[in-house]
Amino acid sequence: MTNIPGEFENWYLDYEAGPEAVMEPQPEHIRGLPVSDILTPSDRYQELFVAVQTSRIFSDSKTFADCAPKIDPERIMFRYYLARERDDFNLHNFVLENFDLPQVNESHYVSDPEKTMAEHIDALWPVLTRHPKQHCEYSSLLPLPKPYVVPGGRFGETYYWDSYFSMLGFAAAGRCDLLRNMADNFAWMIDRYGHIPNGNRTYYLSRSQPPVFAMMVELFEKNGVNEAQRYLRHLKSEYAFWMDGQENLEPNQAYRHVVMLPDGVVLNRYWDDRDTPRDESYIEDVETARDSSRPSSEVYRDLRAGAASGWDYTSRWLSEPGRLASIQTTSIIPIDLNAFLYKLEMAIARLSAARGDEATAERYQQLAYRRQEAVNHYLWDNDTGLYRDYNWRDGEQATFSAAAVTPVYVGMASLDQANRTAKAVRDYLLAPGGLLSSMEQTGEQWDSPNGWAPLQWMAVKGFSIYGDENLAHEIASRWLRTVSSTYQQHHKMVEKYNVSGDAALLGAGGEYPLQDGFGWTNGVTRRLLEMYPEG
Repeated sequence: MTNIPGEFENWYLDYEAGPEAVMEPQPEHIRGLPVSDILTPSDRYQELFVAVQTSRIFSDSKTFADCAPKIDPERIMFRYYLARERDDFNLHNFVLENFDLPQVNESHYVSDPEKTMAEHIDALWPVLTRHPKQHCEYSSLLPLPKPYVVPGGRFGETYYWDSYFSMLGFAAAGRCDLLRNMADNFAWMIDRYGHIPNGNRTYYLSRSQPPVFAMMVELFEKNGVNEAQRYLRHLKSEYAFWMDGQENLEPNQAYRHVVMLPDGVVLNRYWDDRDTPRDESYIEDVETARDSSRPSSEVYRDLRAGAASGWDYTSRWLSEPGRLASIQTTSIIPIDLNAFLYKLEMAIARLSAARGDEATAERYQQLAYRRQEAVNHYLWDNDTGLYRDYNWRDGEQATFSAAAVTPVYVGMASLDQANRTAKAVRDYLLAPGGLLSSMEQTGEQWDSPNGWAPLQWMAVKGFSIYGDENLAHEIASRWLRTVSSTYQQHHKMVEKYNVSGDAALLGAGGEYPLQDGFGWTNGVTRRLLEMYPEG
């Protein structure tokens, strides 16, 4: 046990004892922060927070949300109430006097254009790694016990589903230390908070992201770490978080992440427990809500749920493509989320069987089969051979997008469904530079003409598993050509790409400028280079 901060040591000693020895942790074992230190910046600073965000002191709303106070917040607020009454009060100067601005550490990294892409990516992992250190009290950053990798750019914290795709690159580079560290951190967060937050910030605690922890565990097994059993109880805890409240539902009712459909089956949706503007996108959310005739709280909830999906934002969540104020994320049962939860159910069944717990294995396997049947009934469009999202409030199938490759990736699709999905991908989504996120061109970053690394990976690996190696190779080669061309021109990786044409273009759209780094692009590209060294 090395480099474990003192506040985590008792938890880690219990954890290292192995799955049979680990008891449910008590608060003194796992508390990395006092209760008062998990307040969001908007809760803690209230009027000051609103004033800073609405005055646009910073071009990025996330900047102030990530600031750390130089003194006790109560003293800052006392100073603010006094200072704001003065005629010469300057809000920007006040913030600089009382807060430390977040540092973007990657900005000092200079890439070596002589390196291959694989060499460049492997050299970036240390640059994107953050190490445990003395936590700044009352900061929005949540401390973690082990080193962790961040995406890069404005994203100076670890993100849940991003991390899985980065971990693919750790595996390809033989960085089992990073694989273990990341999984241990997520296990710690499940113990501490009851779920894996969107990211390790206080303002992300009210939501999670696509549940991919089961796939992280599987990645462990396939890359020689061989310690999946230690995470079984964490997988069960994550499942309980996603299924909370299902036992109290009636048909056509929803609670948090669960929706009971007319025939009594339960499927899942994305959700956030808060219905206020996001701290990290405060003014953007306020302006979006102003453009809607619905109550602002409903719009905020749907914006937050869209952020929980990882697809923030996309026509998948909009009733009127191109109009963000029409967002209705909580009305949508997404194909990708339910495929990930199928994978989680199957992982719990498999690991339980390996421990000789046949009763638990059978129960979770039946849950997985029941979900598969429900997905086939509500989200599979047999007439066109497409997986679609489902609008449970309207009672009709919704959008087709690249999320349709997820059931193929997790092994949920039948061979016929996989083959028909492959045809749909060829017909509608395969572009010169890789796989389009969707067919819609709305200006949202998860729509056409953008392509994203996670979708390329799930399509390539999924179709390869089902035997369509030609399509898998075609997507991989087009994506690698796009990333390689951009790397040769700009000597960097970015979070998304415009894949609509033959020439590699940087991606656009969304609430913030294109980010460099970039964790999941690095991870997926590194793994694909290993699979297809010839490109």
